[in-house]
Amino acid sequence: MIYFMKVFLLSRKISYFSNPNTYVILKYYKSKSINCLMILVLEFFYFVNFNAIYMENYGNKISIKNWAEDDKPREKLQSKGRAALSNAELIAILLGSGSIQDTAVDLAKKILNSVKDNLIELSKLNVKDLTKFKGVGEAKAISIIAALELGKRRRSAEVIEKEIINASVDVFELFHSILNDNAYEEFWLLLLNRANKVIKTVNISEGGFSGTVVDPKKVFKIALENSACSIILCHNHPSGNIKPSDADIKLTKMIKKAGEFLEIGVLDHIIIGDEKYYSFADENIL
Repeated sequence: MIYFMKVFLLSRKISYFSNPNTYVILKYYKSKSINCLMILVLEFFYFVNFNAIYMENYGNKISIKNWAEDDKPREKLQSKGRAALSNAELIAILLGSGSIQDTAVDLAKKILNSVKDNLIELSKLNVKDLTKFKGVGEAKAISIIAALELGKRRRSAEVIEKEIINASVDVFELFHSILNDNAYEEFWLLLLNRANKVIKTVNISEGGFSGTVVDPKKVFKIALENSACSIILCHNHPSGNIKPSDADIKLTKMIKKAGEFLEIGVLDHIIIGDEKYYSFADENIL
C-alpha cells in the first residue's frame, strides 16, 4: 500500500503539492519507504493550518446578498436616494463585486483609505494604481475612472437655461411644431417648477382622428415623479376646430380638481389646430 502511495506522490508535479516542503522531502528521501507517510502527515497538517487561517481571515465575511435590503447599495439608492449613500457605497456599485476576502463595500473602503477618503486624490489614480487592489481588474478600474471623469466634466458643464412660461402663447410656440400638422390627436403634458420653468414635456396618449383617452392618474403620477409644482395640458384637434368639446371641458375640470387635492396647479389647457390655439385660462373657463 505504501509502495503505491509513494509512486502516486512521486508522479505528482511540484505545483500540485499544498505544502512546498513536500517536494523537498521527496527529493532527499526518495529511497525511504516511510516517505509517503511523512508526506501525508505534512500535507494533512498544512491543509488544517491553511483552513484555520482562511476561516480566521474570511470566515466572518458576510456577503452583500445576505445584508438587509436597506443596507444593500443598489437597493438603498433606489429606496432612499443617491444622497443617502456613502462614497464607499457609491464606489461599490461601480465595482459590482468584491473579492474572496472583501465585499464590494469593504474593497471600496480600502481604495478610499489609500487616498485618505479624498475623491480628488482618487481621481488621480490610473488603471495600474487601482488594479493593485485584490479584486479590482481592468474593467472595474476603468469604470471608476470613467465615473470620476464624468463628475469632473459635470462641474465644468454649462447649466442649460430652462424656458419660462409666462403666457399661453409660450405654450403654443412650444407645442406648435409637435402638434400642428398631426393627422391624429395627441395629448401632452407640460411640467413646470415653482418659477414656471419647463421641467419636461411628456406625451400622455395618442388617439385617432376625433379623440384620445387620457387617464388623470397617469397625468399626476408623471407630475409627482418629476417633482412638478404645476402642469399645463395640451392637445391638438386635427380637424382644425380649436373650440373645446364637452369631453375636453369635463376632463380639464376633473384634472384641475385632482390637482387641487395634490397641491399641483393646473395652469391652463391649450388646444392647437390650423396655426391657431385655444386657451382655457385666457377664456376664463379653467
